[in-house]
Amino acid sequence: MTEIVLGVGASHSTLMNTHWEETYHKDRAERFRDALGQARDALAAARPDTVILIGSNHFRGFWLDLIPSFTIGVDECIASGESGTPKGPQPVDRELALYLAGSLVERSGFDVAFSARLQIDHGQSHAVQYLLDGLDVDLVPLVVNVFAPPLPTLERCEQLGRAIREAVLAFPGDRRVAVIGSGGLSHRLPWPDWRDPNGEDEEFMVGAWLNGRENWQDYDVRRREIIRAAEASLNPEFDEEILSWMERGQAHRITEYTTAELEKVAGNGAQELRTWLLMSALLDHIPGRRLAYEPMPEWLTGMGVAVLDPAQAPAQTPAQTSERQS
Repeated sequence: MTEIVLGVGASHSTLMNTHWEETYHKDRAERFRDALGQARDALAAARPDTVILIGSNHFRGFWLDLIPSFTIGVDECIASGESGTPKGPQPVDRELALYLAGSLVERSGFDVAFSARLQIDHGQSHAVQYLLDGLDVDLVPLVVNVFAPPLPTLERCEQLGRAIREAVLAFPGDRRVAVIGSGGLSHRLPWPDWRDPNGEDEEFMVGAWLNGRENWQDYDVRRREIIRAAEASLNPEFDEEILSWMERGQAHRITEYTTAELEKVAGNGAQELRTWLLMSALLDHIPGRRLAYEPMPEWLTGMGVAVLDPAQAPAQTPAQTSERQS
């Protein structure tokens, strides 16, 4: 019987790798890094065979010539290795990944894309680096489009999480499956709406997103310069609300936001919260445990970590179950 044994939501930032020594708020940075270590230990204790790794892509695996809303890696998975994150082939649970891709199309009405040679970037490899360090697990990578509008709605993401949960639990094999949602919380990246770039920097970024499939490294020096020049735009109150929902088993309430409202209140980078929402839906929105929240302006991001552990979740009342399923 296949089980879902743990869920983890965690922010990511390559600036954590490249600008650690320049980070002014070292105490906050260390608390966040320690929380990643606690989550890693929780994953180790859960003994997963496979991790469904849900993340975004920052135009190093997908480009404007083709961006599906959801893509499952079903065979090769290659990490791009930018900014000190892991590089090269990652182990994939091909059997479960192919099963999920087929089941979602044939039984759940989700026409997800699949890739037999998926390139991931720090949207997922940051989690490989810190949350799966030293763990012998296979991956089922799931990439969600969170940066090139039109984005999949938050409600659709929540529905997909439920559908994947049903498919995993019906898998005829025998797996212990953990789930990681990598991204968020509030942050605003100096990225344009690709449909309407304004100014030299934005036109450069859109050009990189359109033409970078074979040569993304050629664009990265200036990309990094543009990102480093950006001013932080965080919303700790919003982040606290999201984490409180996680703790109360109410992560489904993220669907109360439209895509436009989410960007307005928490920045374009907060669209990555789709990964947390999917993860929580896969865990049936059980109450979670916050391990850390640290606003990190040096990394342009609200950095949070939460764990959803079915073995420690309190029983839900019928009213709570009805609320999250409505």
